[in-house]
Amino acid sequence: MSDLKEYKCPACGGAIEFDSRSQKMKCPYCDTEFDLDTLKAYEEQLSEEEERKTASTEWKTNAGSQWQEGETAGMNVYTCKSCGGEIVADENTGASSCPYCGNPVIMTEKFSGTLKPDLVIPFKLDKKAAKEAYYRHIKGRPLLPRVFRQENHIDEIKGVYVPFWLFDADVNADARYKATKIRVWSDKDYDYTETNYYSVFRSGNMSFASVPVDGSTKMADDLMESIEPFRIEEAVDFQTAYLAGYLADKYDVDARESTDRAQERMKISAQEVLRNTVKGYATVTQESTSLQVYGGEAKYALYPVWILNTTWKGKKYLFAMNGQTGKMTGNLPIDNGAYAKWLAGLTILCSAAAYLAVMLIY
Repeated sequence: MSDLKEYKCPACGGAIEFDSRSQKMKCPYCDTEFDLDTLKAYEEQLSEEEERKTASTEWKTNAGSQWQEGETAGMNVYTCKSCGGEIVADENTGASSCPYCGNPVIMTEKFSGTLKPDLVIPFKLDKKAAKEAYYRHIKGRPLLPRVFRQENHIDEIKGVYVPFWLFDADVNADARYKATKIRVWSDKDYDYTETNYYSVFRSGNMSFASVPVDGSTKMADDLMESIEPFRIEEAVDFQTAYLAGYLADKYDVDARESTDRAQERMKISAQEVLRNTVKGYATVTQESTSLQVYGGEAKYALYPVWILNTTWKGKKYLFAMNGQTGKMTGNLPIDNGAYAKWLAGLTILCSAAAYLAVMLIY
């Protein structure tokens, strides 16, 4: 059996969870609130008392049969301390709820040793805020089928702590551009255009801090990057209490496997910084770029994300909301009829603009 962690209310004994509004542990039964440090001291006292208890009697049974080799790969079994029910979860699940009594539980084995996160950004927004953000997200979109708003229903909303690797590094970046300057003038006989070509070189040293890379294969990188940024200055030292009431996964893509993605993100940012220094030209085309990374370090953090699933006409649609800032993203269907009208209108507008430009020239 693997270890489970469940926080009990010292006042009434009910299972308590982290409250995103008060930023404290709160009992849903008696509404008592506790600071995390106070609860931690209480839990340590209970742990000392538990160690002094005598061991329970072992029962023997011939029920069931032995697992065959490979059948239990990726599977873990936990026992709920509230009702005694057994919970089966995959090897990356770090927090969940008991399917029998509904109490929030934390698989402490998943956050021990080398797997323990350094930092966590606690949830700031609750499930109600996620639902409201979803309906704002689909409102006022002219290309969205009208019946989607009427027939679409949220299948599931879950708060998930997603594992991220945060990379710090110093970077030396170089870039070369081909640029032009154009001069136009006229005399009584001719119009003249002079084009001068330039080779522009830029180089700079930059420092990057806490560049995030999603460490879970369950979460698409583009989906997670779409709800950035997270405010890393609000991150706190990891405590398991923050996970109570939410789902949590440990990473299944380690730091070494994530370095390529981190360097690519640094490269894109460095290119943008260098490109913004190339000014005063009519056109600028990037020809080459190089990036040298040194002094790199990585931290392991958990970021708060609300995941929403909907189904419409048999197709699944996934949405994600930043549990700290409220930024929402997700894929939506397109009304083909509305899209055709929009495209036709855009074509007419562009044609009219081109005709007007020709008329002004002549």
